[in-house]
Amino acid sequence: MSIAIKTTELSRSFTGGGEKEAGGLFQALSDVNIEIPEGMIYGLLGPNGAGKTTLIKILSTLLLPTSGEAFVNGYNVDNQYDKIRPIINMVSGGENCGYGILTVAENLWMFAQFYGIPTKTAMERIKTLLEIMNLTDKADVKINKLSTGMRQKMNFIRGFVTEPKILFLDEPTLGLDVNAARETRKFVMDWVKNAVEPKTVILTTHYMKEADEMCHKLAIIDSGKILAIDTPANLKKQEAGGASYNITVGYKEFDANSLRAIPGVASFAHSVSDEDAIIEMIFNLEAGGALAKIIEKLSSEGLSILNIHKKEFSLEDAFIKLVGRRLNGGEAGANEHR
Repeated sequence: MSIAIKTTELSRSFTGGGEKEAGGLFQALSDVNIEIPEGMIYGLLGPNGAGKTTLIKILSTLLLPTSGEAFVNGYNVDNQYDKIRPIINMVSGGENCGYGILTVAENLWMFAQFYGIPTKTAMERIKTLLEIMNLTDKADVKINKLSTGMRQKMNFIRGFVTEPKILFLDEPTLGLDVNAARETRKFVMDWVKNAVEPKTVILTTHYMKEADEMCHKLAIIDSGKILAIDTPANLKKQEAGGASYNITVGYKEFDANSLRAIPGVASFAHSVSDEDAIIEMIFNLEAGGALAKIIEKLSSEGLSILNIHKKEFSLEDAFIKLVGRRLNGGEAGANEHR
C-alpha cells in the first residue's frame, strides 16, 4: 500500500504569541512522526492550540516547517509544492468562501476552473454533488442569500468538485444541523470506500462520535506532540482499565486537583452547564472501589450529587487519560470550570 503522507521529526516554531520557550520561540509542533497510507480516513484529535492546524497548513503547503520533513504523495512540501497543490484540497468548517454576487453553481464552477477542470466535467460533478447535499434548488441562488448551513454545504462541495487525491477536512460539519452532518459524514466515508483510485482524508474534529465513526486511524495530539496513534477501537481498548463513571452534581466551586488526587482515580475531567447550574464530572478509575472515596469526597466538599452513571469506556475517556482534559476544553486545572 502506498503512503499518502509521511512526516519525519517535523517541527514548527513561531516567534511571539502563546507560551514561549527558551529563545523566545513558541513550539507549535515538535518532532511529529506520522505515516498515513492512502485510502484511509485519518483523524487528528486535540484541544485548541494542540498543533492540528499548523500540521495541516504544512501538509497543504501553506506553511513551511522549521525542521524535519513532510511528504505528500511522495513530494516534499519544502520544494515540490507545485506537484502537491493540484492533487489536494481543503475544507474548513465555518469558512466564509466564495463571492456573494455569484450563485452557488457559479462559485463552484469558478473553483473548478482554478484546477483547470473542463467546464463539462465540472458541471457534471457540481450537479451530482448538489443532489447529494440536497442543494439542487439553491444552484441559482446567490450565496449572499444563503443561510450559514447552506453556505457550509456549498463549501463542502467545493472540496470534492476537484476530485482531489488527498483531502483535508478541518471541522467539516461545523455549522451543520444534525441531519446535514450525518449526510456529510456518510458521503465522506462512501467517497473513500467506493473510490476507483485511492482517496485519503485527513480529518480534524471536536466531535468524538464523528472521529470514532469515521476514522480508520487516529493521532491524538497535544502541545505540538503526538501522544498516541491507533485505531479508535484499539485506543479505547489500550486506555481502558477499571471503570468509568459520569457523576452530575449541583454547581459549586471546588478544587479539581483534590478530586484528581483521590486514590484509585486514573483521570478526571468536568464541564459546566451554566443553563442547568450543574457540573458533569467524569472519573476514570483504576479500580471500582474508588467510587466510595469519590462520593465521600464530594459530600465533604458540599457538592450535592444528582446522578451517578457507570458507562462503557469511550474514545473520550481514552482522550482524557492521554491529554488530561476534555476535548471541548471543559477541564483544565484547579478551580477552572470553563
